[in-house]
Amino acid sequence: MPASALMTVMINAARKAGRSLARDFGEVEHLQVSVKGPANFVSAADHRAENILYEELSKARQGYCFLMEERGLVEGPDKTHTWIVDPLDGTTNFLHGIPLFAISIALQRDGELVAGLIYNPASGDFYTAERGKGAFLNDNRRLRVAGRPDLDNAVIVTGVPHRGRPGHGQHLAELSAVMRDCAGIRRTGSAAIDLAWVASGRFDGYWERAIQPWDMAAGIVLVREAGGFVSGMEGRPDMLKTGAIVAGNEAIHGALLKRIAAANG
Repeated sequence: MPASALMTVMINAARKAGRSLARDFGEVEHLQVSVKGPANFVSAADHRAENILYEELSKARQGYCFLMEERGLVEGPDKTHTWIVDPLDGTTNFLHGIPLFAISIALQRDGELVAGLIYNPASGDFYTAERGKGAFLNDNRRLRVAGRPDLDNAVIVTGVPHRGRPGHGQHLAELSAVMRDCAGIRRTGSAAIDLAWVASGRFDGYWERAIQPWDMAAGIVLVREAGGFVSGMEGRPDMLKTGAIVAGNEAIHGALLKRIAAANG
């Protein structure tokens, strides 16, 4: 399916930033193993990619607002459009030479998410979606969420709270509740990849707390356009505000909501 003008803009920006990340990823494994050196290098890689995305998207769509990991909210004259951008989701993977990380770009129009792109420069995979137009892998494979009707045979992916952050006890309770019924649990280290793989049917469902809008915005569009359901922990569409998200097909999404509610009851 030929990319629209909007998606072409997003793809071109992601591809240019991805070339920068790919070069840096090739170097990170050769750095001296220390806490400070590689971490600083990855932070610089993150900033370089964000600068490229900001410049390319600003040039192509002048006046749009931005919500970005490093810059935060950057207001433009066009308040009806906001780019929501994560230049490097999966920083710890990147730091350790694990090829599971992504650029995530979403466009919000009048408060509604209308387009999303997730790109892994290490694999070259582009996951793209526009509202009402479906979700695709590399512009040629239509994406659909998995059709499994219950948790028994489902593989569920989740995110674990980072070291030093609250919520480990709550996560362990939810993990225990879900693990009892599903076929397996996975943890990739990238919320963007998690949602892209739910949209593509690799994972049956996903839940996570305490993540940012730029971690999930593009993935929300992908899952919805792939026929899936996405909500907050209470079943409401408040994910970007609360930072908590549950995704899957209708049955798995509902089952996860029930297990999570029971774990917190």
